[in-house]
This record gives sequence, structure tokens and C-alpha cells, in this order.
Amino acid sequence: MVMTTALWSFALVVGLLTLTPGLDTALILRTAALGERRGAWGAVLGIQTGTMIWGALTSLGVTALLAASPVAYEVLRWAGVGYLTWMGTRMLRDTWRNRGAAETTPEEVPEPGGFAAGWRRGLLTNLLNPKMGVFYVAVLPQFMPAGSSHVLMGLLLASVHVLLALVWSTVLIAFARAMRGWLRKPVARRVLDRVTGGVIVGFGVKLALGD
Repeated sequence: MVMTTALWSFALVVGLLTLTPGLDTALILRTAALGERRGAWGAVLGIQTGTMIWGALTSLGVTALLAASPVAYEVLRWAGVGYLTWMGTRMLRDTWRNRGAAETTPEEVPEPGGFAAGWRRGLLTNLLNPKMGVFYVAVLPQFMPAGSSHVLMGLLLASVHVLLALVWSTVLIAFARAMRGWLRKPVARRVLDRVTGGVIVGFGVKLALGD
């Protein structure tokens, strides 16, 4: 497989993966709709920092240990379950705790933390998902041209993934910002938080069940 073919083929695979709605999509949409623009881009870049780390670790052969070691996989899996469950349940809890205040507040204040908080949230969400590492272990070697440097090619392929994700994230943020006026209304915010919190908890449960 020549390098050009490898890059285009990999772009098709991860492009379809990127367009599939999931945890990252829910996190980005909520942050963009209800938080500051910097917080939304912080979440995006945190997620993509995690993608680059997974790509680098896979290229170095480190994530193969994750796929081969049940103990390492289980430790990371349950750390991810705990983090996602905590984040989702806190979001759901806050919609009930702040319900009375929200009904008398015409518009919510943007969430604090800005870029740094969004980046940490995105990075942890990505790195504590062992399926991301297993996906890279299973897929990345198939797109390595014979004779190429595994480290450099792995980073190049991960960069393609990041580039596609950044383009799609730009579309998601633009859509969320266009809907921001409506989504920042108290009722709409509660609905969005409950949906997003439910999605995040659902991913935590799915990860716990090993599906």
C-alpha cells in the first residue's frame, strides 16, 4: 500500500467514524450551546490532543499492551466508567437542583472555566476510553505502508483523523452557536442537559457492560 492510498483509505474510515454521533458530539454541542466559545474549542482540542496521544502510543507499540493485558484494559475501562458516570449524573442532578432558580432566570450565565476546563474535559473523555486505544491498535497497522516509519506514519495518520474531526467540530460549533439564543432559555437548557447527561451516563453504562 503506497502512502497516498493509505492516507485516503484511512481518511474514509475515520471520516465515517467522526460523522457518527457519539459522546464527543454531545459534549461539543452542549459546551458550544451553553458555554463560551473558548470552552467549546477547549473541549474540541482536548479531544484531539487525546487522539494524537493514542496515535503516538499505538505507533510506539504501547497500546498493544493495553489490548493484550486484561488488567490494564480493565483498570482504564473502570476509570472511564467512573468519570463518565460522575460527569453525566452531576449534569442530570444540576438540572433538578437548579430548576426553581432557572424558571425565574431569563438567561443562564455561561459555564465558568473557559478554554482550560473544556480542554481537560475533552482530554479526559478521550483518554479514559479504552476502546479508542483498541480501535487504533486494530486499525492503524492496516494503513502502514511497507518500509515506512511506524512512528512517523502513525502520527501522520492520527493527524488526518484530527484534521477531519476539527472540520466537523467547526460545523457542530457553528450550528450550536446559531441555536444558542433558544438553547440558553431555562427550559431548553434543562432539556439539553438532561439529554446530554443521559447520553454520557449511557456511554458509561455501555463501557461498564463491555459492549
